[in-house]
Amino acid sequence: MALHSAGVMSLLRPLLLDSVSSIQQSAALAIGRLANHSEELAESVIQNEIISQLIYSLSNQNRFFKKAACFVLRAVSKHSPQLAEDIVKSGALEPLIKCLEEFDPSVKESAAWALGYIAKHNSNLAHQVVEARAVDSLILCLQEPEISLKRASAQTLSYICQHNEQLAQPVAENGLETITFYLSYNDVQLKRNICLLLSNITKHSIDLTDQVMNKLNSQKLLSCLKDNDKIVKKNAAICICEIVNKSVNNASVMVNNGAAAIIVEFITNVKGDPRLYGILSLGFISAFKDDLAQAVIKAKAISQLKDALQNEPHQHIKAAACYALGHIGRHSSQHAKEVADANVLALMLLHYMSQESTDDLKDKAKQALKKIIDSCANLSNLEPLLQVAPEKILKHILTQFVKHLKDNKAEKKQFVMNGGLQKLQELKKKVSEPLKEKIDEINTYYPDDIVRYYTPEYNAMLLNKLD
Repeated sequence: MALHSAGVMSLLRPLLLDSVSSIQQSAALAIGRLANHSEELAESVIQNEIISQLIYSLSNQNRFFKKAACFVLRAVSKHSPQLAEDIVKSGALEPLIKCLEEFDPSVKESAAWALGYIAKHNSNLAHQVVEARAVDSLILCLQEPEISLKRASAQTLSYICQHNEQLAQPVAENGLETITFYLSYNDVQLKRNICLLLSNITKHSIDLTDQVMNKLNSQKLLSCLKDNDKIVKKNAAICICEIVNKSVNNASVMVNNGAAAIIVEFITNVKGDPRLYGILSLGFISAFKDDLAQAVIKAKAISQLKDALQNEPHQHIKAAACYALGHIGRHSSQHAKEVADANVLALMLLHYMSQESTDDLKDKAKQALKKIIDSCANLSNLEPLLQVAPEKILKHILTQFVKHLKDNKAEKKQFVMNGGLQKLQELKKKVSEPLKEKIDEINTYYPDDIVRYYTPEYNAMLLNKLD
């Protein structure tokens, strides 16, 4: 900041016009490094009218100066949307895109980064980058042999696509074949960028996701979940999550390529946010159809979702696990039994009733409990909840007993032997009128003397007879 106070920008500006090219380059590099350091110094670059001089020189100077000038534009743009807007208003886009066509790959890379740092801030700036016809040049740069240029191009395309469908569409139309090719490229940073780029395309619409799926080798994307790099795995999980969320057809394609087992293995081996996207993917897959939910069950997902409910410290991940379990269990009585047999209903009830749970976790737990209970025909799974469930959940439990006890002699006998009928009589004094009516209906399925035997007052009545 001492340099800023000394007016360093006004001292460096004349050096950009020096007759010695190495001095010009050194001045531009110094300005870039200063601007990169803080927003205040970046603003002084604008205030000292250095940008216009740099942009003019971009068309005339050698490759070393062009690289340094692009670095300055990147360093200024990165700090805020307003500074990036100032760069665009200064006329930087056209010369930057021309730099993407330079012979020297380091100039191309520097220009790609500058365009990325402009486009990343908001959709308006990204739209201006697209309107200036940057996309085709960036896709060509992605095909160049230099790995650092590939990385910069993929990252900049990702910045463009992240905002909305209209900006992602031209990238999808012109570049998907090239983009998907690099999913299996042997470079960690490039794979990170490619996975994130694909997720930023697929997140916007079914149409864009279908375009990606038409070009994508699903096996390549799924194999990224087994990568050694945590960020590659996370970005791949985000992309898969976006794909399976969009349509039953895409979810089916992924499952047919072994997605269920691979995602379960993934959530077994990771913790924290990456695990979230794997868990959500299982929930989205299961939500569509019973056979997809069955594939998730066969992949042994339930035990890992239970583990997330028990051991994940982050409540939003517990909420995602509730969401997934709810959609697995809602399709049929068999699906519900698979979930209930894993003893997760009590866990979800605990999170629903806990004062420490977030509103989102409580809501997801409640919705999941309702879905599973409403499909559950195995009453022994529901009996342990009778004494502890609040009325909003108890209503659904009692409805299942009303539905399944009436004409089932074996279940009725088992319910008495397990102490369920006694629990109902104890509950009757504590619950609201609508629930009392459900209990009364269940009582009608049994002889009066059996019901009377299990009422809390029965012992007292017998003792009174002795008097």
